[in-house]
Amino acid sequence: MAGQSRKWMILVATIWIQAFTGTNFDFSAYSSNLKSVLGVSQVQLNYLAVASDLGKAFGWSSGLALLCLPLPVVLFIAAFMGIVGYGLQWLVLQNLLSLPYFMVFFLCLIAGCSICWFNTVCFVLCIRNFSVNRALALSLTVSYNGVSPALYTLLARAVPLDSNALYLLLNALVPLVVSVIVLLPILCQPDLQHPVSQDEARRDSLVFLLLYVLALLAGIYLLVLNTLAPGLTVARLLFVGALLMLSFPLFIPGVIYAREWANRTIYSSLRLQGSGFNLVDVEDLELHKELVGKENGGAGMKKGSKDSGGGFCENMLEGDKLSVLGEEHSAKMLVRRLDFWLYYLAYFCGGTVGLVYSNNLGQIAQSLGYAADTEALVTLYSACSFFGRLLSAAPDFLREKVFSARSGWLAIALAPMPVAFFLLATTTDEKAFQIGTGLVGLSSGFIFAAAVSITSELFGPNSFGVNHNILITNIPLGSLVYGSLAALIYDANGSSSGRHNTVLVEGAIVCMGRQCYKETFLWWGCICVVGVASSLALFFRTRPIYNRFEAAKVLSNMNN
Repeated sequence: MAGQSRKWMILVATIWIQAFTGTNFDFSAYSSNLKSVLGVSQVQLNYLAVASDLGKAFGWSSGLALLCLPLPVVLFIAAFMGIVGYGLQWLVLQNLLSLPYFMVFFLCLIAGCSICWFNTVCFVLCIRNFSVNRALALSLTVSYNGVSPALYTLLARAVPLDSNALYLLLNALVPLVVSVIVLLPILCQPDLQHPVSQDEARRDSLVFLLLYVLALLAGIYLLVLNTLAPGLTVARLLFVGALLMLSFPLFIPGVIYAREWANRTIYSSLRLQGSGFNLVDVEDLELHKELVGKENGGAGMKKGSKDSGGGFCENMLEGDKLSVLGEEHSAKMLVRRLDFWLYYLAYFCGGTVGLVYSNNLGQIAQSLGYAADTEALVTLYSACSFFGRLLSAAPDFLREKVFSARSGWLAIALAPMPVAFFLLATTTDEKAFQIGTGLVGLSSGFIFAAAVSITSELFGPNSFGVNHNILITNIPLGSLVYGSLAALIYDANGSSSGRHNTVLVEGAIVCMGRQCYKETFLWWGCICVVGVASSLALFFRTRPIYNRFEAAKVLSNMNN
């Protein structure tokens, strides 16, 4: 039982790590200051955002490090990279250090890489300690990454220093402090190699349900209270309240010791069936592959080759389809799959666009005359991203009532993105701006969290580490392409200092007015339409294997 309690302590530790290491989301809070101090153009500022995202392309290095080093060492290496990357940038903004542009670019890259190392630590902890409800554990912890900007905004208001550069100092120091706090439970990881019983699986499912309710309350707390403009004392009280909200999951061990009461009352009323809320776990995938193999002997693959001679639309929906859910794909197999490229395109034309929007949110707000509301807008985006990440668990919780392929949920999540960008392109109203920002945050948050499970389900859980790193190469690529597009349009509208829509802020040319980003929003909206189309094609191609998986699982439960 003590081991079970330590397991939940590990989950709380990963929640804290994720909640305080989403440091790339607050780039907009200090990007204008960075642009002024360095004296760079909007295109050059965009390259710094690209550098932070480019750090994700080196996320595989954390996996190699784990092969040679203990997990706590990898955790503190990530913290050290953050201190160097963000700390030196803070010195630059404080005019205490002078660095050339290419060095600042390198610092942004190191800072972005540190985030990936923190994420790897969290993924490994969840995978090691939650063999049954792995998808729920990953989705929950990844969700908390979306509240980082809201937490940092509260903390910045609670510190008696009035400077946007303060965010960089907090980005450097807070992850290290959190790493020290969570070190003890990580060092005391339980030995959970024994098989998970049916009762334990059901109990864990209820615990996750309670954790998601707590997460929802924490998100509402941060969203509502960050819209206020409190004084120093009130801000400190609100931040302490946020820490308490993050500490509530520590009471979960008490729920574990009360499992007999839960079995007699709550479980019977909820009528939980199966091993939990999981849509797909590793054992189910192995059973499904065995049943499908006996049923058709690989007929799905034959069908794919047979259909390969049809027209474009026919090939898009029928050709070379996946034959079984959870089939392991090597990197070579992965890049030859049409399903993977549809998935890649949906992510590239959806979630990545949302990330680039958040990177540009400071300049967008400034151009529309809402510069004073930048912190509130960053908080709104992050809070909605958090709720979107929580919603990514809907397929698991609603499986008994509304079963659908997880790729179908991806298409639903992408649908609001083009609507939001077309809305932003047609109006400058502050409420519409807030609604559009919220929709982008909600959709992109769902996509970021859901991708962890989709990659595992479609292309194999054992190959997840390599395959997911291949998938997220679209983030630095999209950051470069979409960010450069926005920066070129921005600079084109602000290139002439004599134009009425251009002002000088601390020596830097700033474009003012709706036209600065109107064309960008139209482009981004059209790109998101492509993402929606790709996700729909992926859904129609993968729906049969999800349906076969569900039918096989129902048949297995009936036989048992």
